[in-house]
Amino acid sequence: MKKLLIVESPAKIKTISKFLGKDFQIMSTLGHVKDLPQRSLGVTLGDPIALEYTPLEGKKKVITDIVKQARTCDEIYLAPDPDREGEIIAWHIGQEIEKAVKNKAKIHRIAFNEITQTAIKEALEHPSNVDLKKVAAQQARRVLDRWVGYEVSPVLWRKIQKGLSAGRVQSVALRLIVEREEEIVAFKPREFWTIDGHFAHDKDTIVAELTHIGTKKAEIGSKEQAQTVVTDLGKQSFVIDSIQDKTRKRNPLPPFMTSTLQQAAYNRLGFSVQKTMQVAQKLYEGVSIEGNQVALITYMRTDSLRIAQTALSHVRTHITDNFGAKYVPAKAQLYAKSAQAQDAHEAIRPIDVAYTPDRVKGFLESDEARLYTLIWQRFVACQMNPAEYAQRQVTIKSDGYTFKVTGSTLIFDGFLVVYRPEDDEEEKKVKLPSTLKEKNPVKLTKTEPKQHFTQPPARYTEGSLVKELEKEGIGRPSTYASILQTIRKRAYTALDEKKRFVPSDLGKTVTTMLVKNLPQIMNIKFTAHMEEDLDKIAEGNLERDTLLNEFYNKFNKDLTVFKESSSAKPVIATEIHCPQCKEHNLVIRKGKAGEFIGCPGFPKCKFTSNFTRAEDGTITLTAAEPPKKLDAVCPQCGKPLQERMGRFGRFISCSGYPECKYIQQTKASFKCPLCKEGDVVQKSWRGGKFWGCTNYPKCRFAVFGDIEETPCPKCKLPFLVKKVAKDGSVALMCFSKECGYKQ
Repeated sequence: MKKLLIVESPAKIKTISKFLGKDFQIMSTLGHVKDLPQRSLGVTLGDPIALEYTPLEGKKKVITDIVKQARTCDEIYLAPDPDREGEIIAWHIGQEIEKAVKNKAKIHRIAFNEITQTAIKEALEHPSNVDLKKVAAQQARRVLDRWVGYEVSPVLWRKIQKGLSAGRVQSVALRLIVEREEEIVAFKPREFWTIDGHFAHDKDTIVAELTHIGTKKAEIGSKEQAQTVVTDLGKQSFVIDSIQDKTRKRNPLPPFMTSTLQQAAYNRLGFSVQKTMQVAQKLYEGVSIEGNQVALITYMRTDSLRIAQTALSHVRTHITDNFGAKYVPAKAQLYAKSAQAQDAHEAIRPIDVAYTPDRVKGFLESDEARLYTLIWQRFVACQMNPAEYAQRQVTIKSDGYTFKVTGSTLIFDGFLVVYRPEDDEEEKKVKLPSTLKEKNPVKLTKTEPKQHFTQPPARYTEGSLVKELEKEGIGRPSTYASILQTIRKRAYTALDEKKRFVPSDLGKTVTTMLVKNLPQIMNIKFTAHMEEDLDKIAEGNLERDTLLNEFYNKFNKDLTVFKESSSAKPVIATEIHCPQCKEHNLVIRKGKAGEFIGCPGFPKCKFTSNFTRAEDGTITLTAAEPPKKLDAVCPQCGKPLQERMGRFGRFISCSGYPECKYIQQTKASFKCPLCKEGDVVQKSWRGGKFWGCTNYPKCRFAVFGDIEETPCPKCKLPFLVKKVAKDGSVALMCFSKECGYKQ
């Protein structure tokens, strides 16, 4: 009997093939095969709402090959990933197969949370159909995103500048970044002081912090107040008022789900969210270990904390054998699922704890080994006993002052023998003398007043932004990577020296405009509520079109008003008085060459200036850089050449402009390979530099990027295209797609 198994990623094929017999043919969809059309909305309101799907670029052949193979098979198993995106892939390829296969009963949907022989066998023994409720939930999300992106972006083009875009979830995430920056700029630091006292007891010294003055909490706001307290402390007599001893337990953290893995990998390994998911995907799909293709972790897109019973049994045995029975709790630790958890997935865990980090690290790339170690340690630790500390708090008092100090000693390491959380503060040990007794006198030998200032909230990193998105219920584990990737890719944000998100003025302008005109889609609570409704669709408790129609009715009204509102370009007001007319405060505008500051009294007052903005938001006017005369003359009119700053950077031109419009260009040594007549010169545009024909627009030859004037050894084209990867490696390839040469 001939069988076909269709997976989402080709990387799984090698791992799965070792579990199946020769009867099975395994093929991959290479991700999604169909989507809404690129150049039209693809959504038609009605009953029901109609969606137009078209094959993605390059996927027609993939679909054709799979359908051709399906015609020859007796059983067909659709096995993309076990989430909503996987379900829509299964549905799309299943529809194409149904057109060619007469017996629809031989098409099955299977799903597995881990790529093991047991899991795949179990899935094949219990096939089902495509879950149309999950399909509807994915369609609803896609349509919501399409409406916002397709309908709002053109309005931003008209009202701000071309090329801008909006996203239903990304725009809300950007709002979080913008509002955090506003909090930072508006923050006013407050001074406060703490006082440490050094107390002599026998031959030991105890350092304690002043906590109370009289019966009130010690709140000292100035140097003068601190000095007054220090002076009075010198007149006091102190005794040990109380000693409290207790044992404190520290419980292990739950196993990872997607969001917590992304946060821990960012904080501990420095991985971006996208990198974490890419590396985890490899560990899930399988790597070569000891001559075998082995999948190391369970599915990595999940918000569940559930652990399979077999995994619990194995890890408890592993802990007993390798660490001892005292590290194993009487019962397995079970963790409550998060309030928004969806789908019947497990937590992220190693498939087999016997594959320890030490055993596999020689077979993995460095990043794979580091991430696997993190997952393995966190999972094993979550099934171990708590760590225990002997904690002692000592209170030292006089008639008017109270000092306190707490010491902590680790008496049982428990789960810490395997995994120490990244926020571990237990290293800050305070040792207290064992000879202390209540009512014993102690002598204040030194006071240490310390000045502090309250700190503004920190800018978001990728890790902390994921934490905030999860807390607010914005997006889902499978969407966090794409949300952050989109935010970074656009000009709405930049990263500071500590890799924290800083909104650009463009990002602030777009956010302000969207919050004002489309309050529903920019509302954080509404966005979170929408995620809950998408879950309800997947569970069968809400109809897809009910949600979509309800959203569109309000959205379309707001959008119509937004479109018809004033098209005046937005400006950002400043507190700087115009130095020329002295009547108005200057405003920041966006022009063709970027941002500039100018007088709103234009055209009566024509003052403009460049400016710089400090981290605290302070604006400083800067003079425009004057043209720099060069020791060369214009080949057209003989006047001196000069170097100027333009909208795309520095360039060299004739000082006789506008009478002479000569601009110096870098010219290639060969003629245009397309029209055979024009020269090939380097040009600039908003996206960077490119090489193009001087006969434009008659000839549209263009190479985006750089070239090397080395003839292609295969087709003899007079140049090669030069591509530089992020890691600095250089690739040379032929411009001709038919040739395909690459070095």
